[in-house]
Amino acid sequence: MEQTQKKELPYEKFLQKGAESLSDAELLAILLRTGPKPAPDAPQAHRDCPALGLAEAVLALPKGARGGLAGLDRLSVPQLMEVKGIGQIKAVRICCLSELARRFSLGQRRTLPAFPSPEAAAAYCRPLVEGERGQVENVLLLLLDGKGRLLHEGVLTVGTVNLSLISPREIFLQALKYQAVHFLLLHNHPSGDVSPSREDAEITERLSELGRLMGIGLLDHIILGDGDWFSFRKAGLL
Repeated sequence: MEQTQKKELPYEKFLQKGAESLSDAELLAILLRTGPKPAPDAPQAHRDCPALGLAEAVLALPKGARGGLAGLDRLSVPQLMEVKGIGQIKAVRICCLSELARRFSLGQRRTLPAFPSPEAAAAYCRPLVEGERGQVENVLLLLLDGKGRLLHEGVLTVGTVNLSLISPREIFLQALKYQAVHFLLLHNHPSGDVSPSREDAEITERLSELGRLMGIGLLDHIILGDGDWFSFRKAGLL
């Protein structure tokens, strides 16, 4: 009986069935390793594995529109430590897990990806503006060759309050430096609302006009939000 019970614990389940068989809470429980002693009326699974109950409490923390593992990167060490059983070491471990996932995602991107759609560009850039970076506005520039392949990517500004403060001169100097034929502009809205502001529309129109004059076309301006995006081109505004 004892041996059968152990097979159901996250660690033993991993050894027998592999990581893909584990739930989000079970994966996190293995990393947390321990948890506080559960109440007598707690579910049997939590009494067998206190770390599992702790993992479920962490995953249930409010994180805006993104829940579960996907929302862990929105939590700070102090926020995590509000959960009973999460001390500084466990909180730091969870934050490092989120950062490892972000870096892994960035490392998996192709060297010269093509961007056939706004979805592709949004997915490519989202790791750059998630987590703590997403708490402020970041403006990203993607420079492309004539076939739409990436020549260079860069962060133009961090913490910009007004997009109109972006210098078109800097954008086109970068475009000329890398001999770009097209460029994409992306920025995030920390509020999560992807609705374009008046300043967003004005800078888009200005860059489009300048791009036509210089022969370096603005393919799109994309706003990233909380699991959502807005494309000026798809909306017919470019």
